[in-house]
Amino acid sequence: MFTLIKREIEDHIVYFIGAVIVAAILIALLLSLSTIYTFESKERPLLLVLAIPVILALVLGFSGMGVSQMYTDRNRKISAFLSSLPVTRGQILIARIIAGILAILIVLLPLTVTAKILWRLFAPPIPIFPGLIFDLSVTAFLMAFACYCLGLQTGWTSSRITPTLGGLVLTCILVPLIVVKGFGLQIKIILIVFIIASLIRTWQKFKSTVL
Repeated sequence: MFTLIKREIEDHIVYFIGAVIVAAILIALLLSLSTIYTFESKERPLLLVLAIPVILALVLGFSGMGVSQMYTDRNRKISAFLSSLPVTRGQILIARIIAGILAILIVLLPLTVTAKILWRLFAPPIPIFPGLIFDLSVTAFLMAFACYCLGLQTGWTSSRITPTLGGLVLTCILVPLIVVKGFGLQIKIILIVFIIASLIRTWQKFKSTVL
């Protein structure tokens, strides 16, 4: 299993490098926002303008990673080769999903730790919304993972353009749910149900398709 995960990381190293870069940018923006009181008012919109495309690139990037993993597998016959070894299809798919989760955590874990530290340093002593950072982090992880699962689900095809565009369109439909539902329990349940359904569908397609 470790070898399979290592292979997935090496084959899609560009996404992990991108995850590190995005994490660094988001942490820099967070540090800047934490000292916003030192900025002039004209600089505040600039931070938001910079943050929006970075966050969109993060969400769409994970969807693209899922598409890339499945598309590369299908066209290079990677699973067909691995199946000749003492490896099951389930192990191949699990290793792929673990690699995707690791890429998501590369972004979110440092960001969450930084936010927690800044919260303790700069937040007022009144314990308002003590679980806010946790809720934001969990929702962000579920949303990123849901978009990644969309990529897995739409990427198993011989054509790259169609699943990529389809995954991006579905991702753009999924993300606004946060605006509608916020970061509470409802959005978490919706995303978890969506993730489970996507993984089941992906597994059914993966195990029934000729490698």
